[in-house]
Amino acid sequence: MRQEIVLASANPGKLRELRALLAPLGIRLLSQGELAISSVPENGLSFEENALLKARHAARHAGLPAIADDSGLEVDALDGAPGIYSARYAGPGATDADNNRLLLRKLEGVPEARRNARFRCCIAYLRRADDPAPLICQGAWEGCIVSSAGARVAGGAGGFGYDPLFYLPQLGCTSADLSPARKNRLSHRGQAVRKLAQSLAAGRPATPRRSGHG
Repeated sequence: MRQEIVLASANPGKLRELRALLAPLGIRLLSQGELAISSVPENGLSFEENALLKARHAARHAGLPAIADDSGLEVDALDGAPGIYSARYAGPGATDADNNRLLLRKLEGVPEARRNARFRCCIAYLRRADDPAPLICQGAWEGCIVSSAGARVAGGAGGFGYDPLFYLPQLGCTSADLSPARKNRLSHRGQAVRKLAQSLAAGRPATPRRSGHG
């Protein structure tokens, strides 16, 4: 019988990616929406804090182990923004297209050499809501932001979120151009989930639990 774990997210793209990444472990990933669990306010000051908030909330309401991922885009020219506000960069209820338009507008006039960025992911796994030793795993994916006014233009029909704008110089394409399998091998989320899988198999955290907001 496969182990059931609740994913503290209602994002269909994130659920699709994580299901694919965790399926080989014999894990049946349920979304919190399937269990009629509402979202919790993401008022932490870091990706780690938000991941823990979401995982504890889902585990408490589902009575199951929980996984929560908090991810975002950090753009160097914007001092790390949108960061933890990536999903709501253009305001509450913003769509991916809204966020992408705002990001490009914020970067108008910024030269290609200064458009470095990275996707960052933090995944928290809790065996129960009051788990005193959560597993915390992280990943980062380096790239840069395309310019709609330059030679590189936003493209790719795959992925979600900022994928159409996230250019990978070593591959010559955006993350939206990648197949789901290839994206999972390379992405920040793929890195974090592989660390989580290794950690679960070994029965210990991939990295020590940290305190603070770093």
